[in-house]
Amino acid sequence: MGRRIRAQRIGRGSPTFKASLKRRSTLGYPSMVIGSSNLVLGYVKELHHDSGRGAPVAEIVLEDGRTFSVAAVEGLHVGQIIEMGAEASIKPGNIIPLGKAPEGTIVSMIELKPGDGGKLVRAPGTYATVMSQVGDKTILLMPSKKMAELSSKSLAVVGTVAGGGLHDKPFLKAGKKHHWMKAKHRPYPRTRGVAMVPAFHPFGGTRKKLGRPETVSRTAPPGRKVGLISAKRTGRRKR
Repeated sequence: MGRRIRAQRIGRGSPTFKASLKRRSTLGYPSMVIGSSNLVLGYVKELHHDSGRGAPVAEIVLEDGRTFSVAAVEGLHVGQIIEMGAEASIKPGNIIPLGKAPEGTIVSMIELKPGDGGKLVRAPGTYATVMSQVGDKTILLMPSKKMAELSSKSLAVVGTVAGGGLHDKPFLKAGKKHHWMKAKHRPYPRTRGVAMVPAFHPFGGTRKKLGRPETVSRTAPPGRKVGLISAKRTGRRKR
């Protein structure tokens, strides 16, 4: 009898596969900005790095002394004045409702629903483009090249998320990659299933390629549930 396969061990949540995140900040917009028709001002107090997060984080202080954090955009600097609300100007770093953004505006850290704090487009180097305003909805071109229709009341930061060249920098050492993957909750190094023996993985037994379909049923037992689980489609996507 072979050992539990990697997918089973990860699913059990053992300390081996536990994320080691030590984040200083939770990203989100303050309640006083949500739905505010007045101009709210703040300034960038600090730019710092969070473990497990690729983009730098900007800590913003409001006029009343309260602070909140957002994903920093390109060009943002310490001491910069940040405008928030429907009356804010269209400048990198300012926080505006999507309904106030002209067509072609580049935005990031977008709220999926008004008030959720900004869940979309937060990865380094990503941005969405405002395509059109249709009633109380805003049409966006997402980084995936798909169109999204969101509420015009949802907030977003003007600009592209900073840190876009993150994946162009080589790790140089295996240790660097190990710690980076550990913070992301990803096992490393990761051996291919086909390179294992059949006792250790359902794909094992050959070092070349899998000689059968990689799709597997949603109801497959845990020891066989690897590959393309309940795939809707297979093969190369037609352009």
